[in-house]
Amino acid sequence: MKEKLFDSEAKVMEIIWEKSPISAKDVSLIAADTIGWNKNTTYTVIKKLEAKGFIRRSDPGFICTPLVSQSQVRKTEAASLIKKVFGGSRRALFSALLEDEPLSEEEANELRKMIEKR
Repeated sequence: MKEKLFDSEAKVMEIIWEKSPISAKDVSLIAADTIGWNKNTTYTVIKKLEAKGFIRRSDPGFICTPLVSQSQVRKTEAASLIKKVFGGSRRALFSALLEDEPLSEEEANELRKMIEKR
């Protein structure tokens, strides 16, 4: 995945991931309801997502299907954040996340299990 998702594109992708396959019309109705966008705004974002290779639109009905998974995007975005903000250090990221807000015992145990599985 070479392209970056902008915030507006991520909002539309969330709808598509959740409801796929879904018509562009239905995406625009959900976006109008949840984000307050008009149809033209949503269609513009859908066209950008298609041009970037994140989705495919097919006829009839301009059905939108994701070409990348939510997991792929999360991994790419996390790697970009770690590189850009934390100098590539995952340790620095975790330190920043943990210093301001205490973890519950359950959250701490879940994190330990994730680390041990690696």
